[in-house]
Amino acid sequence: MKTINVVAAVIIRSSNDGTKQVFATQRGYGEFKDGWEFPGGKIEAGEAPQTALAREIREELATEIKVGECIGTIEYDYPKFHLSMMCFVCEVVSGKLELLEHENATWLDKAGLRSVGWLPADITILDEVEKLLS
Repeated sequence: MKTINVVAAVIIRSSNDGTKQVFATQRGYGEFKDGWEFPGGKIEAGEAPQTALAREIREELATEIKVGECIGTIEYDYPKFHLSMMCFVCEVVSGKLELLEHENATWLDKAGLRSVGWLPADITILDEVEKLLS
């Protein structure tokens, strides 16, 4: 089975009332269209994961991010491929998270984290994300 290596940004912010929120995007294309995910993408040959993630967020959301610690690597078998996805805590440095490739996006707090239809691989990191929102 083919393995696809990707990176994902768990972008956290503090809202006006002090609660923490995470940014989620809805896929606008492909086999998993309409599924919710943490934004990111494929690592190119010779590219460091953090560099790939910063590039992908620049390309998909016209935003510069600071890539922080890796909170986990998801290994997930989809029917046609194996996904290996490194998830990093990130924060926005500049930009407005413009949807250039995604259909929709939202900020979710801890209470609303599981209120969207997450893609199966992304579901597996939600417990870790929940801790970041506490």
